[in-house]
Amino acid sequence: MDISWDDAKLFLAIAESRSLSGAARGLKLGQPTVTRRLAALEYTVGATLFRRSVEGATLTSAGERLLGPAKKMAEWAGELHRAAEAHDGAPRGLVRVTSSPFICFDFLAPFAGFLGEKHPGLRLELLSSMQYLDLGRGEADIALRRRAPANDDLKVVHTLEIENDVFVSKRLKDKLPRKVKLADLPWVAWCPPFEAIPPNPQLEAAIPNFTPAFSADHFLVQLAAAEAGVGAMVLGRVQHRFSRDSDLVPLGLDLGPNAKSQLHLVCAKSALEIPRVRRVVELLVEELGKTRRR
Repeated sequence: MDISWDDAKLFLAIAESRSLSGAARGLKLGQPTVTRRLAALEYTVGATLFRRSVEGATLTSAGERLLGPAKKMAEWAGELHRAAEAHDGAPRGLVRVTSSPFICFDFLAPFAGFLGEKHPGLRLELLSSMQYLDLGRGEADIALRRRAPANDDLKVVHTLEIENDVFVSKRLKDKLPRKVKLADLPWVAWCPPFEAIPPNPQLEAAIPNFTPAFSADHFLVQLAAAEAGVGAMVLGRVQHRFSRDSDLVPLGLDLGPNAKSQLHLVCAKSALEIPRVRRVVELLVEELGKTRRR
């Protein structure tokens, strides 16, 4: 039985997106092509791998048995790709960095301009997502994320300690009582499907019957609402070279266990052997090291 990497990649795309249409979008293929290739794979394996319904595609027991090995195959494909690139000469070419929409907007996009001036041969591709991409598989080269990785093949290159505070527009601050409490504030927060992302759970725990004044599924939309005076947001008190002017000001409220957080610069260990990736990591470490409290 011969299962190629292309077959494994197709199988993983369907398993993780839980739909043939989602896999087609991710692989940049037509859905009829995905359907035809899945049928060929199931014929090769001699078993049905997915149960298909109006709700999507779910793994059968035969599909479950293939999932672990397919994931390992994806990780080794990423390792193979990085090993082939480790002998590149001068740092040049594309480096893919993933982080949340806000960090991509606030820090990484302007960093790309700085990088272009310093190293014209280097280009950034920013993958803005609330979901963590798999660095081991090579879905991105570098990540800036809130949680440290558990995978031994990934390395935390730098950790930025962040002080958090409640921020509101100057206009809204002027309307608030002098000794404002968390429960007194109108809040800007996440709406489904991201309602489990901080600070929603923390605000729900701290404020009885918590209901946001405004909610959105994109951080930059939330930020625009806060700057327009709609409500308050929990943000880090971080100032860096690329910080833009903002009407938001901190209230100096005690956030208890949520008063501090971390931002981790993460990379696959083998990716650090690639000159272009290593140089971008070095510059990011340098810039993160220069941040200060605002």
